[in-house]
Amino acid sequence: MRRAPSSALRALPLLGAAVSLCAGLKCVCQLCEHTNFTCQTEGACWASVMLTNGKEEVVKSCVSLPELNAQVFCHSSKNITKTECCYTDFCNNITLRLPIASESPSRASAGPVVLAVTVAVPVCVLSVVVVLAACACQGRRCTYGRKKQPNVEEPLSECNLVSSGKTLKDLIYDMTTSGSGSGLPLLVQRTIARTIVLQEIVGKGRFGEVWRGKWCGEDVAVKIFSSRDERSWFREAEIYQTVMLRHENILGFIAADNKDNGTWTQLWLVSEYHEQGSLFDYLNRGTVTVEGMVRLALSIASGLAHLHMEIVGTQGKPAIAHRDLKSKNILVKRNESCAIADLGLAVKHDSVLNTIDIPQNPRVGTRRYMAPEILDDAMNTNIFESFKRADIYSLGLVYWEIARRCCIGGELSALFILLSRLLSS
Repeated sequence: MRRAPSSALRALPLLGAAVSLCAGLKCVCQLCEHTNFTCQTEGACWASVMLTNGKEEVVKSCVSLPELNAQVFCHSSKNITKTECCYTDFCNNITLRLPIASESPSRASAGPVVLAVTVAVPVCVLSVVVVLAACACQGRRCTYGRKKQPNVEEPLSECNLVSSGKTLKDLIYDMTTSGSGSGLPLLVQRTIARTIVLQEIVGKGRFGEVWRGKWCGEDVAVKIFSSRDERSWFREAEIYQTVMLRHENILGFIAADNKDNGTWTQLWLVSEYHEQGSLFDYLNRGTVTVEGMVRLALSIASGLAHLHMEIVGTQGKPAIAHRDLKSKNILVKRNESCAIADLGLAVKHDSVLNTIDIPQNPRVGTRRYMAPEILDDAMNTNIFESFKRADIYSLGLVYWEIARRCCIGGELSALFILLSRLLSS
C-alpha cells in the first residue's frame, strides 16, 4: 500500500507530456490573423529571415511533422536565409538577423560589374596579343620580301650594284664594253656617295682634301671640294663622265655628289683608291729600277695618248688636253703602273665645229710644269694642238723626275743629283 503513491507521482510527467502532445505545439504565426497570430502543430516552431530585393524579410510559422521529416525548412543558406526550428511553445518568437545583412546589397549590386570586368579583361588582353602577333608576322614577311625582291627604285640599297664575284674595279671598267663608257647612272652615283664612310685623310691641296673611304667593304678615294671651288668640281666630274674616256691609265671615276654636313656644302668626287699615292710621293720614298722607270713612263704616255686621241663614232670621244700634268696629279697603282688624275683644268676639242671647250675657272696650272709659250703668254689658244704640245712639255718634266730617281748599277747618277738640286733651288 505504501508503493502506490510513489508510482502515481512518477507517472504524472508522462501524463502531462501526453496531454501536451495531444494538445499540439503552439507557435507564433505572422499569417494567422484569425487565430490571434498563433498556430498549433505536431512538428516544430519555425522562424526564418531572408533577403528579398535587398531587404530582410522575417517569416514565423509552424512546421508540420511531414515537413519536418523532409528536412527542408530547418536549413539555412549562407548570406541569403537564416532559419531556426524549435520545439517549445512560442519558441520562434525571436529576432533573427543575417550575419552580413548590411554588406549584402552592395555585393549583390557589384556582382554584374565584377563579372563584366572578369570577362572583358582577358578578352582585351587576348585581342592585343593577337594584333601584335599579326603585326610582327606582317613585318617579318615584308622584310623577307624586300630581301628576296629588291626595290627597283633603290638599286643600291644592299650594295647589290656589284654582281657576285665582281669587285668595284671590275664594274667600273666593264662600263667600257656596256655601250657608252660614260660612267654609272646619276642615281647610282648619288646612292654610292651617300653610303660611303670616310676613314682617314690621305692628302690636301689647293682644291680641298682627299680621304680614304669605305663602300661595301672596298676602299675608295673621296676628293672633297669646298663650295667656292664648285666650278673645278663640276668641270672635273663632267670630264670624267665623257663618253669612252675609261682607260686603265686614267683614274677610274665612280661618282660625284654634293653633301650637306650641317655647316656647309661639300662637293664629293669619288674615284678608285690607290694606296701607293701620287708619283711624286712614290719617287720620294725610294728609287726605281730601269724596268720600273720604263713601266711608269709607258703607262703615263698611254694614258695621255688616250686623252689626246679623238674617237669618231656614234658615241665617240672628243680629244682632251690635260693642262695640269705633273707628278702630283699622277697616281701609282699596285702593279707600279700609273693613272692620270685631276682633270679639272682639261679642255675638250669639238672637231665637227672646230671649237675648244675651255673651262671658266680662275685656277691655272703649276708654273714649274708650264710650257714656255704659256709663261710668255704666246700660246695660240684657238688651236687645240697648242694644248697638246703643252701637255707633252709637262710630260717631259715628269719623265725627268722619274729618270733622276732611277738607280743604275746600284747608284744614282751624280749628274742627276746635281741637276735635281739646281732645279729644286
